Amino acid sequence: MNFVIYNGVNTAVSIRKAALSDFDIVKMIAETTISEIYPHYYPKGAVEYFLSHHSEQNIVSDIERNQVFLCLDPEQKVVGTVTVRDNEICRLFVLPECQGRGYGTEMLDYAEKQISDHYPEVTLAASWPAKRLYEKRGYKENGFHIIPAAYNDFLCYDDMVKRV
Repeated sequence: MNFVIYNGVNTAVSIRKAALSDFDIVKMIAETTISEIYPHYYPKGAVEYFLSHHSEQNIVSDIERNQVFLCLDPEQKVVGTVTVRDNEICRLFVLPECQGRGYGTEMLDYAEKQISDHYPEVTLAASWPAKRLYEKRGYKENGFHIIPAAYNDFLCYDDMVKRV
């Protein structure tokens, strides 16, 4: 169990592996975060692309491969999720109402530790809302992508890498 400080108070946070029975909560966290946060950064077509990318099939496949983890707050409510595939951090989301409390940092620490046990570097695809956090954590740009999306929109994101 780890602790984060929120409003000057230490609070216990735990991270556990997701089971198939957790599918609905993982999907809800991804969809809620994308639907509420991403429209401030991306056009409609890009938001829809993100939503389809985090499909039921992709989430179930990752859970079955034991790659999905859940972050629980002190009351044991699931507030976030992260997926670790080999040396890549994917699908790191914190419910919008729980952001700014250290949960994302805890999940990032956890994922980096899992990866550093087997690989010399961590990679991730950084959305615009999260890019600044990753830069502060020592991640460097390693590529830039532009994907055509619906409504003549585009999805832009950076590949980032960090030595661990």
